[in-house]
Amino acid sequence: MCDPLGLAGRGRISLAEVLAAAPATTRVDRKYFVGVDVARAFLDRAPASLRLLSIEGRLTTSYRSTYFDTPDLTTCRAHVQQRRLRWKARSRLYVEDGLCRLELKVRDGSGLTRKHFHPTEAADYGHLRPESEEFIHQQLHALGLPPASALEPAVEVRYRRATLADPNTGARVTIDFGVRGTRHGHTVEVDAGRLIMETKGGPIPGVADRLLTQLGARPASFSKYVASASLMDARIPDNDVRHLVGRELHLTPATSPSLESLRRTA
Repeated sequence: MCDPLGLAGRGRISLAEVLAAAPATTRVDRKYFVGVDVARAFLDRAPASLRLLSIEGRLTTSYRSTYFDTPDLTTCRAHVQQRRLRWKARSRLYVEDGLCRLELKVRDGSGLTRKHFHPTEAADYGHLRPESEEFIHQQLHALGLPPASALEPAVEVRYRRATLADPNTGARVTIDFGVRGTRHGHTVEVDAGRLIMETKGGPIPGVADRLLTQLGARPASFSKYVASASLMDARIPDNDVRHLVGRELHLTPATSPSLESLRRTA
């Protein structure tokens, strides 16, 4: 694999060590669009305690995530409207490992993101079986949220991820390459020269956030799912991400009908 960031020279950490340090089920996530040069500078300056996840010698993992939503994209709208309580449901496949699970991500009123997991078979990736629907229903009910109805696949997002973790603090940083979302023949891709770095930690920005700030990066309110859905579906306002098109993001409409014609008639 091409290694433009020099990941191979980083200290390693095992998956067992990462999970033992912190399960990352409750956290604050901060995302940054950065160029390769900024990512390299970050890795050069980051403390040695921030080590690279290695799984059987593999330094990155391919992710496939299918997001489920109602026919009118209720969960996507909740994010666009910045509702204090909102959630997303997705089926996630760790490609090389053949592992799959259903994930429910809930943003609470304090700004924390809480993740709930339900293991599934790899063959069920991208599908909602009755037991998975029941899991979502039970979790939403327990959290005092309205039930979800008629959930269906809405967007698939694919990318490769490198994960760094500090076993002393439980802090994590992920670097996503080649992010690509698809819906009904439309495609949204992150520019080949740009990466998405994400810090996962407490409510106060940590060492990684401060270092990224020193390198000129700024946190962005960005969701891979919501950005993809809003740019590919004329019913969802895309004001928050339209300015990224042509720089960080590139949009390929389906051949028929065109996305712009859909927007003009919406």
